Amino acid sequence: MIISMKMKKIQYHFAIAAAAFGLTMSSCSESFLDKLPDERTEIDSEDKVIDLLKSAYPSANYSWIAELSSDNVIDNSTPHYPTNPNDKQILAHYNYSSYDRWDDQLYKFEPATMATYSDYDSPGSLWGGYYEAIATVNHALQAIDEIEAKSGMTKKLKAAKAEALLIRAYCHFCLVNVFAQAYKDDASNSRNIGVPYVTEVENVVHKDYPRGTVKEVYDKIQADLEAGLADLNEGIYDHPKWHFNMNAAHAFAARFYLYKREYNKVIEHANAVLGNTESSVKDMLLDFKGFTDCTTLSDYKNVWQNPSQNNNLLLMTTGSLLYRRCWGYRYSCAGLAARDVYCFTTANRDFWSGYMITPLLIANGAALSSSTQDYGYISSKIFEQFEYSDKIAGIGYPHIILRAFTANELLLERAEAYILTGQIDLGAQDLCYYWNLQIDNFSEEDRTAYFDTGYIKYITKEAIYKYYSVPQEKDGNVLPNWDFTQNISSDFVVTPEEVPYMNCLGWFRRMETMFEGLRFFDLKRWGMEWSHKCGLYSEEIFLTKDDPNRAIEVPWEAISAGMESSRPTVSSESNTNKLLLDPEQFRVK
Repeated sequence: MIISMKMKKIQYHFAIAAAAFGLTMSSCSESFLDKLPDERTEIDSEDKVIDLLKSAYPSANYSWIAELSSDNVIDNSTPHYPTNPNDKQILAHYNYSSYDRWDDQLYKFEPATMATYSDYDSPGSLWGGYYEAIATVNHALQAIDEIEAKSGMTKKLKAAKAEALLIRAYCHFCLVNVFAQAYKDDASNSRNIGVPYVTEVENVVHKDYPRGTVKEVYDKIQADLEAGLADLNEGIYDHPKWHFNMNAAHAFAARFYLYKREYNKVIEHANAVLGNTESSVKDMLLDFKGFTDCTTLSDYKNVWQNPSQNNNLLLMTTGSLLYRRCWGYRYSCAGLAARDVYCFTTANRDFWSGYMITPLLIANGAALSSSTQDYGYISSKIFEQFEYSDKIAGIGYPHIILRAFTANELLLERAEAYILTGQIDLGAQDLCYYWNLQIDNFSEEDRTAYFDTGYIKYITKEAIYKYYSVPQEKDGNVLPNWDFTQNISSDFVVTPEEVPYMNCLGWFRRMETMFEGLRFFDLKRWGMEWSHKCGLYSEEIFLTKDDPNRAIEVPWEAISAGMESSRPTVSSESNTNKLLLDPEQFRVK
């Protein structure tokens, strides 16, 4: 059952309503999916195809589902230690309500049966929103075939087809990593259930689709990805950061091959974006200069999400309440989880001193708390942009700009690939680039305030080894070994020499991608086991290496229509599932 997310209007009652929004968002109702079916078939020129693909990017957001399912958040109702290590170390708990009741279910690794397709940030909205995007792509691809048959393939049409294939690959990549088990080894990948890989235009109410296996889905993603990358031409875009431009396509390829553990390809695609020199990498990393004059959350957000930032490779407009959900409610980044994400510390380190948190996070407005009462920290990078449809009534659409690919995260992917191929010197160099070159991207004012005074320091390979080779009582990112990768594959080995650098990488990735959901994917693909403590009595729920709950359950509406559960493992001859694919359902109302 594949149904569109209905982008419902909501009352804007958020506490920071007065902040100015810097970007004008297009209405969700202005998409191709508003058109009548007979109008949608009139895609008879290359320009119409290109216009159609502008509405083919997914409007749903997986970040909250993934964060809530990771170890980045806690249940504030469970007795826990304060985030600030300088506070009195006593257990406390708060009686905060959940933003939605289905948050309680997801946090316990249960199916979100209380959620619906119309709920922002729910599994249903993700499932429906991403398959809606895929449906649009497939319609564009069909139109391209028809135009080519009549008048031949043009340069612009070839580029449009490349973009469509990349969008289709990306959507399925996100879906399989949320709703299926991680990519493991040949035997497991051929056994574990995947997601439907839809390549046809839906024109009937009920259509049979095989859900397939993880291997089959990854094979099809790779085929679309490679074909799209081969013919991509970003010259057809007026605003390339909102499309699969060349850098974004290479970044997608690097992430895909990292998850497959084909590390040489990761390095190849990352190099295509970052280059091989210190100066070329520095030019692509987050530029901190714009943060210096920021005074509001909206100011910080505008710097984070600015298309002119070289660091931002692909931006997507999503309908989401992510910023509201992440703090002030029952589940948030607080307590020991926040210490690990933000690396709160009382001890001076070779990385920084004088602050409880790294000045990198302070300078970019990432470490924000909603009050002195410890119920969560947040990043300004996901600050909401609200689009009013009726200012007098105070209703409209909440938007979060998803930074789908960034050069910062890509650099850490290359570092991981170097480390895991035994090229520790190059991996450590990339880790140092990530830290040191961002300091170099500070404004003069911030360099004077943080670097020249010694509060933040350049790091070296030796500094990384010194700290990350010895388990730290107050730092959950410093692990004694990485033997859990054997849960993924017997071939996935992290040697003792590589462990300190993987520990550093693990924290850098956790800090870099906070509130974006990638920590959940990292936990799965590395084979790590984790748990959630729930409620006043600290009920602890573990996710072991083979736990079927490591895959988010597909929406209950889809299961009711015949879709097979994400939880069991199946053979490649899995049952065919009926997906409800009425074109009428794809219209935003």
